[in-house]
Amino acid sequence: MTNHIVLFEPLMPANTGNIARTCAGTDTKLHLIKPLGFSVDDKHMKRAGLDYWDKVDITYHENLPEFINSVPDISKLFIVSKFANQDYSSPDYSAASGDYYFLLGKETTGLPEPFMRQYPDNAIRIPQDDTKIRALNLSNSAAIVIYEVLRQQNFLHLQRVHKYENDKLK
Repeated sequence: MTNHIVLFEPLMPANTGNIARTCAGTDTKLHLIKPLGFSVDDKHMKRAGLDYWDKVDITYHENLPEFINSVPDISKLFIVSKFANQDYSSPDYSAASGDYYFLLGKETTGLPEPFMRQYPDNAIRIPQDDTKIRALNLSNSAAIVIYEVLRQQNFLHLQRVHKYENDKLK
């Protein structure tokens, strides 16, 4: 079982760098759908991901249709959107086989509306007060979702406790 975070046309290198760090720390694959709003060689991107960028399994896609065609089971594609009716914690992500994909939209405009209309049953929402903010930060949203998935998978392959030499919890 593999989890995937997918970013549609990300614009901000700091967000993508933070998400890459989360992916590295959770053994989650990262997919970037072009065009990107930055160069992966950009100094801000390097600053955001310098220590672990090479430890992230990244796949680049030329466009949204190319990415969709690469998903083996569309029922395991979840579209993160504030317009969804279903909370992100509602689906069962614990199935022992298959990959789960979590698609997040561009920071400024989200995902194209015609695309969203094609997959209404795949959409999940992180509850928020829409009267006070337009949207949650992209990297925070990715972290919230992937950690719920990992919780349901009993944090598969992740070390739960670190033992430090001077730690009383040995």
